[in-house]
Amino acid sequence: MTTMADTLAARANDLASRREPFVHATVVRAQHPTSAHAGDTALVMPGGDILGFVGGNCVESSVREYSLQVLASQEPLLLRVVPGEPSRTAGEGAVEVSNPCLSGGAIEIFLQPRIPAPRVLVVGTTPVAQALATLGAGVGLAVELIDGDSARPQAGDAALIVASHGKAEEAALEAALRAEVPYVALVASGTRGAAVLESLDVDPEQRSRVFTPAGLRLGARTPGEIALSILAQLIQERATSRTTAPAPLSPDAAAREETALAAVPATAIDPVCGMTVPAVESSLQIEHNGVTVYFCSPGCRAAFRKDPERYALTL
Repeated sequence: MTTMADTLAARANDLASRREPFVHATVVRAQHPTSAHAGDTALVMPGGDILGFVGGNCVESSVREYSLQVLASQEPLLLRVVPGEPSRTAGEGAVEVSNPCLSGGAIEIFLQPRIPAPRVLVVGTTPVAQALATLGAGVGLAVELIDGDSARPQAGDAALIVASHGKAEEAALEAALRAEVPYVALVASGTRGAAVLESLDVDPEQRSRVFTPAGLRLGARTPGEIALSILAQLIQERATSRTTAPAPLSPDAAAREETALAAVPATAIDPVCGMTVPAVESSLQIEHNGVTVYFCSPGCRAAFRKDPERYALTL
């Protein structure tokens, strides 16, 4: 017999295999009366859909709101929901939300973001490429060995590293630069690397972004040592990009950043109880006078439907 836990575990594995982000929500403490119990779990999708059970509608509304924030920040959060007038108290790694719709009890839910490991495309099957795949997994990278002619780098990739000893180098490098992959490297000698760069059909600024010879100057000689120096350089560049002011974005990159920011949904206020609700399709809602009104629970939605004019001033 398949249990809910089995179903959620299978779905989580499927999402991970497809490199799709989600939040794993787990009830870590429940004070009666509550409908959920410690150990209950759910998966929260980027659109706010909740698979599983971690509490009733009022609790789900807060789980949805903070799960979407957790996906954006990529930081875990302990969410505590208690009865009381609408308020929230935030601390480091935790937030307490008061909800007037709760009849009693309290519940604490740990929200753990499951974000795909940064993808690193490595062109080639050389010993250096094989070493990059082996060592990369140990530092939390998803390394994929690919053929240069079939390379399809994306802006969300962490890196593209060409280690193919002269096979299908140019096309892969050009594709990565045009996709604005942040770290692009070529394993080659200084002389050969310069010749490859000169042959690229890209502008000088893009060409200057290629690291070649790839890796930090550590005196590396063996394939493993070379791979280690490249990963060290990649980690250094990623750390630097997080701590320095961002460079001006190209129009395409600016559009992608705008899209990413739009993925963090706006919020609305439930006009009946005053709770904050994420303004997403998965939240309870109705249309009133051409305006979408969001609710934390079916009870609040029913109250609004019964007497919308009573709450009109709060819209």
